[in-house]
Amino acid sequence: MTNLPIISGKRLLKVLLKIGFVVIRQKGSHVFVEDKTRSLRTVIPIHSNEDLGKGLLRTILNDLNLTVEEFIKLL
Repeated sequence: MTNLPIISGKRLLKVLLKIGFVVIRQKGSHVFVEDKTRSLRTVIPIHSNEDLGKGLLRTILNDLNLTVEEFIKLL
């Protein structure tokens, strides 16, 4: 099992936009993204340049049906 990288919410959003997700709305510092082809949605917190916790990042990846290995390849 591969370790999760330490990544900020801004960088995660850039990666998701690159692979086809779109921002559907934003409320405060939380950005809601969606991939309409696979009907996947999640929320990404963007709090200045703070890194996401490993548990939160794992939850977001599970919401998007991405494995850690696939995510690392996208980085």
